[in-house]
Amino acid sequence: MSHQRTPRLKPMLERVPPGFLVDAAWLKRFGVDPKSIHNYAERGWLERVVRGVYRRPLSRADHSARLNRNSAPDWQLVLLSIQSVMEHEVHLGGLSALTFHGFSHYLSLGNKERVYLYGEVPSWLARLPGETEFIVRSTNLFADDPVGIENVERPLENMSGNTGPTISPWHWPLKVSSPERAILEALDELPSHAGFDNLDMIFQGLANLRPKHLMTLLRACQSIKVKRLFFVFADRHAHAWLKYLDKSEIDLGSGPRALIKEGKIHPIYRISVPTAFMPSEQGEGSHNA
Repeated sequence: MSHQRTPRLKPMLERVPPGFLVDAAWLKRFGVDPKSIHNYAERGWLERVVRGVYRRPLSRADHSARLNRNSAPDWQLVLLSIQSVMEHEVHLGGLSALTFHGFSHYLSLGNKERVYLYGEVPSWLARLPGETEFIVRSTNLFADDPVGIENVERPLENMSGNTGPTISPWHWPLKVSSPERAILEALDELPSHAGFDNLDMIFQGLANLRPKHLMTLLRACQSIKVKRLFFVFADRHAHAWLKYLDKSEIDLGSGPRALIKEGKIHPIYRISVPTAFMPSEQGEGSHNA
């Protein structure tokens, strides 16, 4: 390696833990030109994952314990790379955040794991190899307000069933929607990309949501559909936190909203839902604040 390239490589490597990813745009910010990138890859200082995306190699011990040179990168490691190394404004949200917080036994993600990301992602994300499908959504649901996005530190070895050693000595946290924000993001997927029954089972387990946090999020939420559906499910399950929510402070809009074909208009929240989600004669609406 030439004397000119050594100063460029060292500070770059100091910012990238072994096993983590960077892209050509990020390398360019550190003055690493395409020819140098090619040379670094040839010498084994970088590993090419896909065109324009590179991984800092692991030690031989780490390779044998967790990764090999041809393996697809773990999605949590990919997200940490995007968030903490390349500094994109993106977080894990919706159904994936609910899985992260312990509701995975309610979710059926099929043969290919679907990971819901909210915010800004690099275009190459869709080209990464592996069994992960990244679903990218905007943060418009909360008008780009970061309310309810939390930093959660969790060793990589405890995620997705991996048993290898924790790769990152930095112990960077993941940016993840709180359960309160995640359920609103998940409701936004109805009816085209999520099912009522699946979300109903999730709601059944949401007994410990924080009402003050919910009120902040419901005020910030920009979707009348999401807020009405939230209360359809909330009344249905009548968790203890429901009585602490003041609906008079939440804009639920006016007029009926069609959502599904052959649905029925909910008598309280004026949105079409499956027949099974209509209130009983006893009236789930009795839980109104």
